[in-house]
Amino acid sequence: MAYSGRMSMAPRGSQQPASQPRARKEDNEDAFMTLPDREIAGCISDIGIPFTIQDLQKPNPQQIQKVFEWLAELLMNTTREVVAPAMKAAADDLCGDDPDRIFTADTRDLMGFFVTLRRLLLECGVKDFTFQDLYKPTHPRLVKIFSYVINFIRFRESQTSVIDEYFNSTERTKAQIEELYNSNQEKEEMLQEMQRNRKNVEQAMRDKEKKNSELKARLLELKKGQEKVAEKLDRVKSEQSRLKQTLEDKQTQAINVRKEADKLRPYTQQSPAALESALRDLNANLTADKSEIDRLDRRTRALQTSTDTFTLLHGDVAGLTRLLEDLQSELKKEDEEASRANKHRDALSERSNNVREIERQERMLSKQLANIQDRTNTLRQGASTKADEAKRRMESLKQTHSELGEERRKRGEEVERRRIRIEQTEKKMADLKENIDSEVQSAKEEYLKMESHIKLYITEMEQSLV
Repeated sequence: MAYSGRMSMAPRGSQQPASQPRARKEDNEDAFMTLPDREIAGCISDIGIPFTIQDLQKPNPQQIQKVFEWLAELLMNTTREVVAPAMKAAADDLCGDDPDRIFTADTRDLMGFFVTLRRLLLECGVKDFTFQDLYKPTHPRLVKIFSYVINFIRFRESQTSVIDEYFNSTERTKAQIEELYNSNQEKEEMLQEMQRNRKNVEQAMRDKEKKNSELKARLLELKKGQEKVAEKLDRVKSEQSRLKQTLEDKQTQAINVRKEADKLRPYTQQSPAALESALRDLNANLTADKSEIDRLDRRTRALQTSTDTFTLLHGDVAGLTRLLEDLQSELKKEDEEASRANKHRDALSERSNNVREIERQERMLSKQLANIQDRTNTLRQGASTKADEAKRRMESLKQTHSELGEERRKRGEEVERRRIRIEQTEKKMADLKENIDSEVQSAKEEYLKMESHIKLYITEMEQSLV
């Protein structure tokens, strides 16, 4: 009776494939700052740009540039159109009249926008941002960059009250400085205008004083001339009256002589010799009277001419008198101008005092501004101290996070090793169970065969005994 030999209980050797090495994790800082893809896509969609996880995992350069431009406009109020004029002017300076021949407008604007964007990302903590991230973005780089930017935005939103407080304080200080500067400029312009007016008024005062002195000298000369003309006029009038009286006397004498001649004419006709002598006497007297009358006529004409001259002189004197009155009114006006100039000088001195008072207030405000700046610097130092403390705490948290990550990694490796061992043990148990089942099955078959052989043997023995 043959039966198959008992199968070995030793487990069959199985080739377990070596576990794949785990991918190297990012450094601790990036791992601490990195956000999940779903959260990044949701945050970008919240700011107004449709963005999905597929857009992040398979980035499109145009869409990524649009996202960066939106972030720059949100954080810095800067877009590609803002930097376009400066970049165009720089291209014109470098390349002349045809800058688009070397650089296209889109490339040029993108280069200028890249500089602004890199400065923003430096503030966000991304120090390795390159032009490659705009033209050929990759999923790991975008995850890192967007995570840093989103964390920066969250930090800024969490510190909005402090930022607004300092910003408002700075704006108020700037407004006060600008107001004081404008007031100072206005006061300086007013002072310069007043100084110019003062110079003009002083020049006008000097000119008027000079003119006044000249007019006074002229007035004195005219007064002296008027006195001389008045004296001469008085002499001429007295002479004229004397000559008129003499003329009247001569005319009276001529009339009396004619009357006497008329009386004597009858007597002259009586004797020719006597008449002749009388006639000669009368001719002589007549000739003398004629000569005297001619002389008196000439004297009368001379006196009439002198009278006309005196009349003209009288008109001139009246004109000079009116001129003197005008000069007196001008002098009064000059005195009024001088009084107004004194008032203006007093007002100028008062304005100068006001300017000095404003300068003193400006110095006080400058001191207040310096004190505010000192307090601002103190607050800034306190804020920087708190930031350093927060940074140290962050470093300690990062260190703790790294230690926990390392411990988690070790535990994961231990769990992985144990899982592998359990799998190997389960595999061995399964193989052992399979072997045991096969051996039990073979044992059952052998038992049935042995039982059938024994039954056959017993039957044959009974038959042989019978």
